[in-house]
Amino acid sequence: ARHTLFLSRAETMAEVEDAPPQDAAEGGTSSGGKKGRYRRDKPWDHDGIDHWKVEPFTKEDNPGGLLDESSFATLFPKYREKYLREVWPSVTRALKEQGVACELNLVEGSMTVRTTRKTFDPYIIIKARDLIKLLSRSVPAPQALKILQDDVQCDVVKIGGLVRNKERYVKRRQRLMGPNGSTLKAIEMLTGCYVLVQGNTVSCMGGWKGLKTVRKIIEDCMKNMHPIYHIKELMIKRELAKDPALANQSWDRFLPKFKKKNVKRKKPSKIGKGKKDQVFPPAPVESKIDKQIASGEYFLSQDAKRRRAAAEKLEKQKEALSASRKRREDAFVAPKEDAEDGEKKKERKSDVGDDDVAAAAARLAEKGSEKKSEERKKRKSADASAFVMDNGGKKAKKDKKKKRDE
Repeated sequence: ARHTLFLSRAETMAEVEDAPPQDAAEGGTSSGGKKGRYRRDKPWDHDGIDHWKVEPFTKEDNPGGLLDESSFATLFPKYREKYLREVWPSVTRALKEQGVACELNLVEGSMTVRTTRKTFDPYIIIKARDLIKLLSRSVPAPQALKILQDDVQCDVVKIGGLVRNKERYVKRRQRLMGPNGSTLKAIEMLTGCYVLVQGNTVSCMGGWKGLKTVRKIIEDCMKNMHPIYHIKELMIKRELAKDPALANQSWDRFLPKFKKKNVKRKKPSKIGKGKKDQVFPPAPVESKIDKQIASGEYFLSQDAKRRRAAAEKLEKQKEALSASRKRREDAFVAPKEDAEDGEKKKERKSDVGDDDVAAAAARLAEKGSEKKSEERKKRKSADASAFVMDNGGKKAKKDKKKKRDE
């Protein structure tokens, strides 16, 4: 009897499972399986609805306003003060339309935003907080005011503490920007976000999806992964998104897979200077008090210490005076002749030997004898010509007679 009862119950349960649901029999549609057995269609939900669309928030949605006041404040650097004073009227007008009050305090170097009675959007104060944060991070005011739009979000990535070595940090930050900002421009075009590198932070503005991608690129760049790999991947994804046939397929087979290359460092041949292990630790460095105890200065009275300090000061002054006096006297001391010049002159004289002097004297004697012989020849020729001529001979005799008579 028990066996027949169990079989009858199993048959009834199978019939219930095979029977269609009540709402499906009435004409509704439902998915098969246990999960879709009691699922009913929702007339307000259909395929034409965009669930990700952000509906604008107006005053009619919250006519009563807010119950309490909320405020945020942030500091800004000194070099931004001049620019903020110029653009603050436009910031005030933009926030006034949303019912938010703002204040610029130049004494403390801070910006403050707070809600008022006219504020109707409860999330606009968060947007205003992001606005002053972007202004303090050197984002231009026209660009920063776009954060008040519903479809624009922001993210400030702190990169200062991701790399310890300063030189390595500067190189990787420059790698993120690229030559003439080309890498940064490519990231902005592919992600649809505004990116600004300023100091130790990177300010980003755009949609949630783009901000997530930009943060990934920045963090990987500071971890020594070049942004060009992400840029190539984003370009391939953009082309694949244009093909509707690949909308429901995995794109892994199209994306590039880069292998990590671990470049081995060359190990130095000698590590360290081969210091011998010391049995005892090095002696501790003496402190100032220890040195005073060793010299006995520690046990002197205050007056004795003053007298000692005055004596040391006087001794230093005397040394300085003697040094300055010696410096002045050195200006009046005649310079010493170089001993090397005198030695060179002596060497030059000693180079001329006795043989050279005798040869020079012989040459001079030969020249003198040649001159005398030439003069003699000239006289003989002159006497011969005078005797040939009669007049010349008579005149010569008369001249001799006159000289004799005188």
